[in-house]
Amino acid sequence: MMPALYIIGAGGHGRVVADIAEALGYTHVFFLDARADQLERNLHWPLAGDLKTAIPKDASVFVAIGSNEARLNLLRSEPWRSHDMPNLIHPTAFISARAKLASGIAAMPQSAVNAGASIGAGVIINTGATVDHDCQIGDGAHISPGAHLAGSVNVGEKSWVGIGAVVREGIKIGRNVMIGAGAVVVSEVPDGVQVVGNPAHRRS
Repeated sequence: MMPALYIIGAGGHGRVVADIAEALGYTHVFFLDARADQLERNLHWPLAGDLKTAIPKDASVFVAIGSNEARLNLLRSEPWRSHDMPNLIHPTAFISARAKLASGIAAMPQSAVNAGASIGAGVIINTGATVDHDCQIGDGAHISPGAHLAGSVNVGEKSWVGIGAVVREGIKIGRNVMIGAGAVVVSEVPDGVQVVGNPAHRRS
């Protein structure tokens, strides 16, 4: 029998994560959210309390906050680190058996992670996104719907690759970077910048 799953964050991302959890066989799914006093349910899933609510020792925890920084901070915080933090991989996603996965990863429908890739803690591989061979994705990054990373791309911690963006093979993207929607990245992106366009350039 699957353990109870407590999802941190009752927003849109949390709903998608809960849907994946049910598809994987979790039958007892609960939300914890700072707005628990204003919410009773998130769609049909119950709110079990706020972020200070005690979680049963045998339950699993998944952090489903959309903000990369907030998600990673919560993923690394107590008391949840003492709980099992599963990866929630949609049944239609393809994750190579030769990819390396940390914990707390969400892989959405029709996403793919190919051989030799390494995916950090709390990463989101969103709907239809592809991460090709030997890519390195840092903790807390988000690869948005329909984004495509060619082989050996390196994405830094807490960076965001926007919807429909494309990254050429071997490119290094720094930490805390924002890649705009539909951007075509053909050269290295330093830490902390935003790039947009085709070819991608720093946003002025």
